[in-house]
Parts: sequence; C-alpha cells; structure tokens
Amino acid sequence: MLAIIFGLSSDYEVFVVSRVKEEYTKNGEARRAVRRGTGLSARVVTAAALIMFSIFVAFMVTKDPTIKAIGFSFAVGVFLDAFVVRLTLVPAVMALVGARIWYHPRWFARRVPDPDIEGHRLELRLADGTLTPAGAQPEQGARVP
Repeated sequence: MLAIIFGLSSDYEVFVVSRVKEEYTKNGEARRAVRRGTGLSARVVTAAALIMFSIFVAFMVTKDPTIKAIGFSFAVGVFLDAFVVRLTLVPAVMALVGARIWYHPRWFARRVPDPDIEGHRLELRLADGTLTPAGAQPEQGARVP
C-alpha cells in the first residue's frame, strides 16, 4: 500500500517542486519562490488529491470489508500525503533551507546537469547578445559562442 501511495503522491511532488524551481530561477529569492510556487501549484494538487480521495472513498460503498479497508486506507493516505506532506511540510522545509536547497557541488553538477527547462538562461543569453536567434545575423561586435 505504501508503494502505491508513494507512486500517486510523486506526481504532487513534481507539480509543487518544479513550480518552486521555476519561480526560484525567475527571481532568485528562495522564500518568495516557495510561496509563489506552492500557491500556483496548490490548485492542481488539491484537485488531483480530491479526485483520488473520492475514488478511494467510493470503494467503501461495497459490502466486502477488505475492499472497504483498502479504500479507507488509500483515501486517508492520499489525503494526508497531499495536504500535510506535499502542500505543508515540503514547502516549509524548502523555505527554511532557502537557496541552499538548489545548491549543487561542482562534482555533482558535472555528473547531473541542471536543466534549463523553463528556458530562463536561454532568454538571458538572447537578451545580452551572447546568443542570436536561429536565422538571425549577429550584431556588429557581438560575441558569438
């Protein structure tokens, strides 16, 4: 049962943490990123958790006590995981740790790259002229990588 709840809840974690990372990449302030990222992803996580909670509660309508117990356990597990762990404890720890949570030692960065999924670093390179859009001619005197 724990493995199934962990699998269901990992989606919630991806929603919350990826949104916090996007916000941190944009503004560089860890607490602000946690506040905005959690706030922006809370609706999606809440909707998904309530859907799963409702499905598992529906299992409790059957007459089979084993199915009722499984449905109840999953409903409680999803509810606690989504609202207590993913939307309360994880953001609280991220806010307390601050920017250190995104720090990667050099040896780690060589083995596991920090992907620029949102394209923020790419936008910065385009803005400062170190990169030109495809098909565009570089400006006179601009450095071309």
